[in-house]
Amino acid sequence: MSKKTKYSYVGVAFIILVFGIIFIPKIVDRIKNNDITRSDRMTQEQDNNFSNETALTFLEINGEKKQVPAFTFVNQNGDTITEKDYLGKVYVVEFFFTTCPTICPRMNRNLVHVQKAFQANEDFGIASFTINPEHDTQEVLKAYAEQYGITSPNWHLMTGEKEAIYNLANIGFNIYAGENPNVEGGFEHSGNFALIDKNGFIRSRRDHFGNPKIFYSGVTSIEEKVDEDGQGEEITMLKEDIKKLLNE
Repeated sequence: MSKKTKYSYVGVAFIILVFGIIFIPKIVDRIKNNDITRSDRMTQEQDNNFSNETALTFLEINGEKKQVPAFTFVNQNGDTITEKDYLGKVYVVEFFFTTCPTICPRMNRNLVHVQKAFQANEDFGIASFTINPEHDTQEVLKAYAEQYGITSPNWHLMTGEKEAIYNLANIGFNIYAGENPNVEGGFEHSGNFALIDKNGFIRSRRDHFGNPKIFYSGVTSIEEKVDEDGQGEEITMLKEDIKKLLNE
């Protein structure tokens, strides 16, 4: 072996030794402190449109977390229900009407699917508010619940004073609902669901730009996968986020 080659091996050995002394303890410390960055995790799931790694965010308006406003309505069993009945529970909110000929049946079939996924969990519920209270009496809502297989004691289909319901939808949740005699069924409304945590705050995941998703599309089913515009179903996403809030 030449003297030059010998010095080369010595140099490489010295570099390896220095690397071990300086960097290996730092790597061990990072593992102990659970401080492994996103790029270090080679086995994590592939990215999609939304981040699924962090806790759900709060919807904030003017720097304040958006909370469910006070409400008082009557459910399908004739019981008076307020926002306080949902405290301590994670729940999904929708606005619908029983004679809806378009999206409501699809929305409620999806919610029945969600109901089944959490049927053993007493801390999960659903709040359905009719936007046609003049027709949707307690008796009508009870028949509708039986028709769709709504069995959860924490799923309340509620009716009451029309102005209060519309204020709750459009101002309380920013979920559009309105009367329109020119559309099929006479009413129009959003097909979105809102997700509420145990303390009554509206929650959602963030997109990769850091913006809250806010609502979950309730129209497309898991089986359909995508709607006519190519947007993916969000019931799977909703179920994942319900689990996160139940574990908080």
